[in-house]
Formats: sequence, C-alpha cells, structure tokens
Amino acid sequence: MADDKYTVESVEKAFDLLMTVARMPRSGVTKLAQKTNLVKSRAYRLLHTMEQRKIVKRDENNGYVLGDAMLVLGITASSQIDLIRLATPILEELCQRVNETVQLRTADGFDALCIAKAEPSRDLRVHANVGRRRPLYAGSPKCLLAFKSREFIDRCIPQYPTPLTDLTPKSRSLILDELAKIRKQGYCVSRGEVSDHQVSCAAPVFAIDNSIVASIHVVAPAFRIGEPELQHIIHLVVAAAQRLSAGLGWTKG
Repeated sequence: MADDKYTVESVEKAFDLLMTVARMPRSGVTKLAQKTNLVKSRAYRLLHTMEQRKIVKRDENNGYVLGDAMLVLGITASSQIDLIRLATPILEELCQRVNETVQLRTADGFDALCIAKAEPSRDLRVHANVGRRRPLYAGSPKCLLAFKSREFIDRCIPQYPTPLTDLTPKSRSLILDELAKIRKQGYCVSRGEVSDHQVSCAAPVFAIDNSIVASIHVVAPAFRIGEPELQHIIHLVVAAAQRLSAGLGWTKG
C-alpha cells in the first residue's frame, strides 16, 4: 500500500492482538501469541501495556477480555453512528430547502470536526470535506463552544487567538462576548471569520441530558446571502437542529 511507510509496526501488532482478544475472549497469552504470530514475551508486553490502560483485562483464569476503556469507546462509537444515521435525512432535507452546503460538526478536542455533509447540485457552492477540522473559537464552530462548560471554554480559547481572516475575533474577551450572544439567541452567524467570501449559520444539537453533541451548519458564498436570505436560513437551521436533538431524546425546556 502507498501509505505503508507511515504505519507503526508495534501499533499494528497491538491492534492485531486487540482484535484477537475481541474475537477469542478468555484466551491466554500463549494462544493469543500464536494467533497473531508474536513471540510470547512480546505478546505479554503488549497485553500488559493495554491492561494498564484498561483496554483489556484478565479474568479469573488469566484469560484476556476487553476492558472498561473499550466499553467507553464502543458506546461513543455507537452514539456517533446513531447521530450520523439520524442526521443524514435531516441534512439532506435542509440542503434541498436552502440550496446551500450543509455540514454536521462535533467537537473533537479543541477542534470542530466535520462528520457528515450534504451539498447542493448547483455549480457555485461551498465544498465540504468530512474530516476537516476548524478551531472552535472562530466562525460558526463557536456554536459548539458556546454550550460547553466554562472550564472547557477557558482552556479552548488561546490567550492570543490566531486570526484566520481580518474578521476573526482577535481577543479572548471578544470571543467570550460572542459566545454569550450565541447562548442567548440559540444560534451562531459568521461572516468572513474563516473564509473572506463565506457566510455561515449554525445551531446546536443537544442530547437527552442537555449536553451539546453536535451542530448543524449552513455555509454559502457571501454574495448570495443578504439579510432576508440569512433570516430564512437561521429559521431552517434552528428547526433542523431541534429536530435532530428531539431524535436523540432531547426535550425543549
């Protein structure tokens, strides 16, 4: 494969071992080593390392099973898959109604990560890439940041934010003021903060416990979006986000 030079052999072996534990729970180190073509001493070291991180654990007979950390990963992966499954028809319908690019973003560390999209068929549109990251403190990703804890917000915003354009907020105080405004109005509008020629609008998606899990964004070329068009988009994106939140068990208080 073209990307083989970027793989780390020890990590690859650890994943092979982990998948073998998943497929053959309660197997001992000798059997696991044989199944993964590892010498017993190396298999033990890898298993011991994973055991320290609660990725695997030993049962009463010293066989290996998946640990508590894998349960957390599984629940998280399942929730993200459910989120995308529920969001896809909502994103597609919103895309058709606004005839602009729609994205679903979630927070990953201090970044907003695009995890799903819908694009119109028109030639001149904003192109979205699943997997693309944006800082949470600039542009419409601020919609995700606004509903996080104060502690998270303090850690996320740099002391001296790096502006992406001339319109990106250039101080912590300006960003904090905008976050307060987003919380009050329930959506975020960004004009030229990430790209000079784009306008975006985002609304938060909440889970059953009222925690923010994602945000829905509409992104368009700035020349197409006047105030009437923007108000129309705001109404539709807020409604779409509330519909997705309801699908996740959230109820409006």
